[in-house]
Amino acid sequence: MEFKDHVCELLNTIDACQVFFDITVNFDLTKNYLDLVVTYTTLMTILSRIEERKAIIGLYNYAHEMTHGASDREYPRLGQMIVDYENPLKKLMEEFVPHGKSLSDALISLQMVYPRRNLSADQWRNAQLLSLISAPSTMLNPAQSDTMPCEYLSLDAMEKWIVFGFILCHAVLNSDAAALSLWKLALQSSTCLCLFRDEVFHIHKAAEDLFVNIRGYNKRINDIRECKEQALSHAGSMHRERRKFLRSALKELATVLADQPGLLGPKALFVFMALSFARDEIIWLLRHADNIQKKSTDDFIDKHIAELIFYMEELRAHVRKYGPVMQRYYVQYLSGFDAVVLNELVQNLSVCPEDESIIMSSFVNTMTSLSVKQVEDGEVFDFRGMRLDWFRLQAYTSVSKASLGIADHKELGKMMNTIIFHTKMVDSLVEMLVETSDLSIFCFYSRAFEKMFQQCLELPSQSRHSICFPLLCTHFMSCTHELCPEERHHIGDRSLSLCNMFLDEMAKQARNLITDICTEQCTLSDQLLPKHCAKTISQAVNKKSKKATGKKGEPEREKPGVESMRKNRLLVTNLDKLHTALSELCFSINYVPNLAVWEHTFTPREYLTSHLEIRFTKSIVGMTMYNQATQEIAKPSELLTSVRAYMTVLQSIENYVTIDITRVFNNVLLQQTQHLDSHGEPTITSLYTNWYLETLLRQVSNGHIAYFPAMKAFVNLPTENELTFNAEEYSDISEMRSLSELLGPYGMKFLSESLMWHISSQVAELKKLVVENMEVLTQMRTSFDKPEHMAALFKKLTSVDSVLKRMTIIGVILSFRSLAQEALRDVRDTHTHTHTHTRTTFKDHIPRETDMKVAMNVYELSSAAGLPCEIDPALVVALSSQKSGHCNNIHCLAKAINQIAAALFTIHKGSIEDRLKEFLALASSSLLKIGQETDKMTTRNRESVYLLLDMIVQESPFLTMDLLESCFPYVLLRNAYHAVYKQSISANA
Repeated sequence: MEFKDHVCELLNTIDACQVFFDITVNFDLTKNYLDLVVTYTTLMTILSRIEERKAIIGLYNYAHEMTHGASDREYPRLGQMIVDYENPLKKLMEEFVPHGKSLSDALISLQMVYPRRNLSADQWRNAQLLSLISAPSTMLNPAQSDTMPCEYLSLDAMEKWIVFGFILCHAVLNSDAAALSLWKLALQSSTCLCLFRDEVFHIHKAAEDLFVNIRGYNKRINDIRECKEQALSHAGSMHRERRKFLRSALKELATVLADQPGLLGPKALFVFMALSFARDEIIWLLRHADNIQKKSTDDFIDKHIAELIFYMEELRAHVRKYGPVMQRYYVQYLSGFDAVVLNELVQNLSVCPEDESIIMSSFVNTMTSLSVKQVEDGEVFDFRGMRLDWFRLQAYTSVSKASLGIADHKELGKMMNTIIFHTKMVDSLVEMLVETSDLSIFCFYSRAFEKMFQQCLELPSQSRHSICFPLLCTHFMSCTHELCPEERHHIGDRSLSLCNMFLDEMAKQARNLITDICTEQCTLSDQLLPKHCAKTISQAVNKKSKKATGKKGEPEREKPGVESMRKNRLLVTNLDKLHTALSELCFSINYVPNLAVWEHTFTPREYLTSHLEIRFTKSIVGMTMYNQATQEIAKPSELLTSVRAYMTVLQSIENYVTIDITRVFNNVLLQQTQHLDSHGEPTITSLYTNWYLETLLRQVSNGHIAYFPAMKAFVNLPTENELTFNAEEYSDISEMRSLSELLGPYGMKFLSESLMWHISSQVAELKKLVVENMEVLTQMRTSFDKPEHMAALFKKLTSVDSVLKRMTIIGVILSFRSLAQEALRDVRDTHTHTHTHTRTTFKDHIPRETDMKVAMNVYELSSAAGLPCEIDPALVVALSSQKSGHCNNIHCLAKAINQIAAALFTIHKGSIEDRLKEFLALASSSLLKIGQETDKMTTRNRESVYLLLDMIVQESPFLTMDLLESCFPYVLLRNAYHAVYKQSISANA
């Protein structure tokens, strides 16, 4: 109500003063007058669209009565206004009858501006609009115009002025051809106008409904219908061609200014014109695409809209970056040219009242006092006072009885408009960017905004411009208003969520492209694996021996690398397309290091980094191809080849985007050396550890696989049920080295700890058997020099086979661990030879009398590097926590006895060397006794047992061959080797 009263009062005052309006002369006064009329009309129209408006004001009055004890005194007027404005435009037409003269004069002044702005793309192209290079000789000349502020005036705003203005003062359409021409041109350009944000006004229907009830307006109604048909049939294509032209024009402008930013000074007008033109076309498309009134929608779908927005953002970035360049230019322009010209104009005025003279003199003095040093010193300029004085001066000089009438001194008005533009180039660049290129309206067209983004990503040639969508989210806060602070949070949250969504989708798209490239590269790397060369070798051998091939015309297998041979440059492979798409998208991700949205900072590259980490983690685990049901898993060497191919591709990403890919490798690969990753998912360490323990070593225990020390591998034995895997392909030295490369020291430590846990469970069972036979074993320990008594005691022992079996299992596990440690040592030697040498020297020079805790620390360090130790620290830890190649793998007993003894005697603080000497005495005595036996069952495998004793001594770092010979004749060992060899020869025969 108050706003309506103030508007009506102001309009009456303007009419009474007979104010002169001309957009090309008193620009600010005319623009604000037309904005006031349109805002008032828009407000009343929106008010009439509120469905429950009567109920709302009724509730307001009831609340007022409850609070203050009486009705609001303005309530009857407010209620009457709601009733009067049921049909707002009809009421406003009646209301504006007395204001028709002023309004029509202001609107008709647009005939010098609007038709020039509303040209076709071909006319723009012929005039080489916005081109800096069309006339190289004038490139450094300042862009000049008599109507500077009108050049970047919003076309959308002018159309609203014309449509709403001539509806309100419709009588002039019948009397003035210029007015009718403007009206028809506006009606042909659009089918709807923006009322407020996403609220639109369908102009043809509304105008026709209003004029149909006015006598003598049949001709105007026919004009409206003709214009509607014209708009429906041609407006879409006309605006499409304009957008096409602007894409190339803005690209050229942005490219030239990026190379020569100094041109931002003289050609600043071109920049703001380009921004304004592009903004108008984008808003037109957005509004009409959401309110299509024709069957064909092709003209309202623009898959290249992102490119236009991108170049707008590029121009905005140039203005922000090179603002000081523009300031220097226009400070000199104002002081060296504008001040002189204005002073001459003022001096030549025939009449200049005192007040106006003071204001004009202050303008000249302000501009004259400017210097470049102020820019260099970083002084903050503020010309708002000067612009406000010019606004006041326009008001003084535009009334009919003014001594100095601006209508008679149009040159002064045009010159001042130019000066005002120049002052804005010094102190209001950010405000000018908002005025000419603000696209915060996208905040209210979320669905269309997201659809445009998806179309941009789907088109590879446009994906390089996708960063413009997150950048648009920085515009959203400019549509908030201090009179409505509560919506700041809502709009801010929307800008954050959309920006986050866009950046996340861009990163996902890049991640998917990278994954596809990695898959292709892994396939190519797989072709180079040794397993694929067998067929090639076979073909070569057959060709050499001139044997006939099995089938005629069998296609020859393509050799790896054939995909790199190009006979034609036009041939494009799938990998080429993926790399092209990736480079385009990465350009967008790398375009800005970060962007600020509502006091939050977004870093596009971090989105890509996080997605790459997640995908790399999943890919590594996926490439193991572990099948729990069938217990199948990829060979470590093949997985290592795939991982290296994957890493090579990821490393190449640094050529496209400034990201630290080493950080990705460290984060992902280090997690893979642990049992679970940061998300609690299994890693390759846990998968391979489980597979080797539960599948390979379990089959060894079942007698299907044997360990052959000479081959340093586990080998399948011929059995009835063939295994689904070849043990040698998973346990030979090359595979174990690959496993060490993949798992690293931490992963191999986890593998060792898991192996030791299994050993500790076996030792626990062995302890139970020892306790069971404790009395007999104690007697045997003191009677090893009494053969007859020993034989009798041996027969009293129970579960001897169980002890042998469990010790064999322990030996098998320790043999596997020995392979793993040796492989780890080889890998460490390759990567850190100097460090390994240092660790070896450190370990080898530990004196025997060193404190056991210190020694164990050294052994743990050495074991982590894969070095063999006298005492296995992992086994010590595993056992201390309890606190209470032959086919049968019997050769593994030697390792088991030595390692278990060293670990147990370390735990129980005994002398390892003394205890093992005692064991050797007992064992040799028992074996010498067996040599005197004649019973076949007792002497079965006697020679093999002799060799086992030899292996125990050879494996032990505490026992020597001299010590063995002192208690066991070497001739027996030599004969045993001979006998076992003859037995193996006869078995093979």
